[in-house]
Amino acid sequence: MLSGTGPADPAEPAVPAGDEPAVPAGDADELRQRARDFLASHDPATLPKLGFLRARFDAGLAWVHYPPGLGGLSLPRSLQSVVDAEFAAAGAPDNDPIRNGIGLGMAAPTILASGTDEQKQRWLRPLWTGEEVWCQLFSEPGAGSDLAGLATRAVRDDAGQDWRVSGQKVWTSLAHRARWALLVARTDPDVPKHAGLTYFACDMTDPGVEVRPLRQLTGEAEFNEVFLTDVVVRDRDRIGEVGEGWRVAQGTLMNERVAIGGGALPREGGTVGIVAAAWRAHPELRTPGLHDRLIRLWADAEIARLATERLRQQLAAGQPGPEGSAAKIVFARLNQELSALELELSGADGLRYDDWSQSRTETVSFVTRGPGYRYLRARGNSIEGGTSEILRNIIAERVLGLPAEPRTDTRVPWKDLPR
Repeated sequence: MLSGTGPADPAEPAVPAGDEPAVPAGDADELRQRARDFLASHDPATLPKLGFLRARFDAGLAWVHYPPGLGGLSLPRSLQSVVDAEFAAAGAPDNDPIRNGIGLGMAAPTILASGTDEQKQRWLRPLWTGEEVWCQLFSEPGAGSDLAGLATRAVRDDAGQDWRVSGQKVWTSLAHRARWALLVARTDPDVPKHAGLTYFACDMTDPGVEVRPLRQLTGEAEFNEVFLTDVVVRDRDRIGEVGEGWRVAQGTLMNERVAIGGGALPREGGTVGIVAAAWRAHPELRTPGLHDRLIRLWADAEIARLATERLRQQLAAGQPGPEGSAAKIVFARLNQELSALELELSGADGLRYDDWSQSRTETVSFVTRGPGYRYLRARGNSIEGGTSEILRNIIAERVLGLPAEPRTDTRVPWKDLPR
């Protein structure tokens, strides 16, 4: 896979640093003109896709809220839509955001917030252009929802330049396609569990990495389990300080919850639109009880859509906070209840299933599959990205200010905890 750090493509015009005039913050008109000037000199119809995307990144028109030199212009995040609209109108290629959702939604903001300058320069460009796909090695079979209880060990060698990592991770999307992984490992078992973690980027091409498909309820192998056996991780690929893995991981998880539950949808977009269409298509199946359920869920979906829009406006001004946990909980509940209602509205067709083959899907699309798939796949929405039970604790403690649950496992060394 291309690294994005070598010589530029022959068709990729150079963008000299500092050559472009600064854009005043918040000035949408000037940013729009800058995008048009770029498109005038970089014809998306004639340039190779990779060359075009690299040039767009170098011009600061990838993530406009990122710093100059890292794909952005240090502008408000809210101006991203101005740039995206100009590129879409010109028929310019995008960077396949669905294919690398973990990289764009979780890895990039983590690297920006906690990575070194060298790491930002090395990883962000090929990540944004889609040259390097990322996955997330967090969950473990023995830890469940308690991420801080993970057992994967990272032991530093005598020279202090490398770490040897061994353990097992599970529920890893895109591991079979990824070049890099966000990895949290235990580096000190002699301290309380939250304090003994360190955050790394793991090279998924290392011979010690084994990826196995994990077949799920839908019949697909959308996820993977990953076995790490003496995997060498360079210390230069450590993100954050030793022992600060929990802090760095919290930033990643907040971004993940916003990415899952905070997507922008039009009115009657997503599952609620599918269910409303099923209601209109099957008048013979309507009952007063089903009508009451549909109206309640439709109103809940509209409230969630408006609340998510407000959350997105708040995010435009800074980093995500624990409020993203609420958006993710609501998303999971609505998807599960709506897909169950659709199954009832489908009558006998709801018992059919379109494809039980173990396909290695890279994306989840509720729109292109049948009601049986939507019902089964929605069961995972309350688990992935943090279980709903854990997220309710976060909301209670960090948003509502309620007392924390009494716990004894946070004050003793991890090695002394029962497992």
